[in-house]
Amino acid sequence: MLTSLSIKNYALIDNLQVDFNDGFSIITGETGAGKSILLGGLSLILGKRADLSSLKDTSQKCVIEAVFNISNYNLKTLFETEDLDYETQTIIRREILPSGKSRAFVNDTPVNLNSLQRLGSHLIDIHSQHQTLQLTSNDFQFQVIDALAHNHELLQSYNAEFKKQKELQKELQELLNFQAEAVKEQDYNSFLLNELIEANLIDGEQQALEEEYETLNNIESIKEKLSESYQLLNDEQIGLLTTLTTLKNNFQNLVGFSSKYQDLFERVNSSLIELDDVFSEVDVLQESLEANPGRLEEVDSKLKTLHSLMQKHVAADVSELIQIKNDLDKKVEVTQNLDEVIQKKNAEITLKVKELKVISKKISEKRSKIIPGLKAQLEAILTNLGMPNAQFSIELRYGDTFFNNGQDELSFLFSANKGGHFNELKKAASGGELSRIMLAIKSILSNYMQLPTIMFDEIDTGVSGEISNKMGDIMLEMSKTMQVFSITHLPQIAAKGHSHFKVYKEDVNEVTQTNLVKLNHDERIVEIAQMLGGIEMSSSAIAHAKELLN
Repeated sequence: MLTSLSIKNYALIDNLQVDFNDGFSIITGETGAGKSILLGGLSLILGKRADLSSLKDTSQKCVIEAVFNISNYNLKTLFETEDLDYETQTIIRREILPSGKSRAFVNDTPVNLNSLQRLGSHLIDIHSQHQTLQLTSNDFQFQVIDALAHNHELLQSYNAEFKKQKELQKELQELLNFQAEAVKEQDYNSFLLNELIEANLIDGEQQALEEEYETLNNIESIKEKLSESYQLLNDEQIGLLTTLTTLKNNFQNLVGFSSKYQDLFERVNSSLIELDDVFSEVDVLQESLEANPGRLEEVDSKLKTLHSLMQKHVAADVSELIQIKNDLDKKVEVTQNLDEVIQKKNAEITLKVKELKVISKKISEKRSKIIPGLKAQLEAILTNLGMPNAQFSIELRYGDTFFNNGQDELSFLFSANKGGHFNELKKAASGGELSRIMLAIKSILSNYMQLPTIMFDEIDTGVSGEISNKMGDIMLEMSKTMQVFSITHLPQIAAKGHSHFKVYKEDVNEVTQTNLVKLNHDERIVEIAQMLGGIEMSSSAIAHAKELLN
């Protein structure tokens, strides 16, 4: 519910601050006093676009702030979706800067207008004779029926399964599209895959092959170097091993004279051992090394194959070629087994359709049960509102098509006159009749679900005193379960409010301003008396006003 409203520097409003109660609130005022300005300010809170013409003083910014108690509205999920901080006392602020730019905040978090509009639709419903298009919407008509049928949980289950079914259908279509493309590419992919399989790719083998190729391709040079090294190490006259052995023996003899030569002896002996090991390894390498033209040709061919494949597939190394091979393998395998995969997906869809039908059938049955009662309630309320011949024809047709809310098609037809033909609401009902129908529907809905604050903007225009009295009773009854505002010119309705606010104009320093003030009991008597008899109040008008208030 709307608990307070603050408006600064907007149209004819300089600075307005007002608190509201729950229940039924009345707003009255002379024509042109600024009731539309008040609604305009509220519309900005709900996400309406603004411009510089909204500013009273174009050198100052306009600020409109509203506080809502949303503890009963179950809006936590919406706040999470919009990435907003949830507060039971939620503050919405709208600012229009002198530059023309507009900013909006929810609990001090900046939001865009789309987000503000989505939130605003759950907070206030401003209703006038010119805002009845919602009533003619098939979606809204279903919402009314489902609220009365208590279909909320069933619809949640249906929506979850319907979402899964659409995802399965999407996956199936992707498979069919892939199959169509894959069939075209099957031969080429198979050729590429076989080519990579025949290459017998091994991760890391490229470096080993390149080293083997260098060895085989330079074997004579390697043999020559190894032979020369062998001679340097083992020559009987000048070989390193012979020389180092002599050096070792010298230091071994010196150790007998003094222990200080022991370290030198050990170091030389260690070097001799290491060099002897090198000699052994050179000997083994020399013995194992032999020319192998056949193997050289084989390695050369494998390397050429690898380089060609890497160039063909734009791969940096063999590991990338292996990944490409694996991807091709999957494509070819999927293509070969695609019929089976598609068959399984179709089976999943068939099962999901069966589950959806079970839920949608329950939804449809519950809708069908409440339609006669809804029809009777609407016609009874409209009879009290001066439309005794109003009739509805509400029909459900359970079909094969899955919609967002089930498998029903809804025909919500209306006839205002006895013996008249049934037609769509927007064609069969006038603006005033649509307003009364909406009032009837909202009054019924208020008994079944928590509705946002509703503001009726002169929907009583053009109706008689007796009918307006009945309209007031309906709004008063609605206010037992929700916050209701009525902007009215009719004293019969004004007298039924729990709270009464007056919009008025006054000149301050030769500048016209619009204000809103809450009336006490005596002020209400004066206001209603003036609504009955004009500015020059008669004693009978005052007496009548007191009677209405009592």
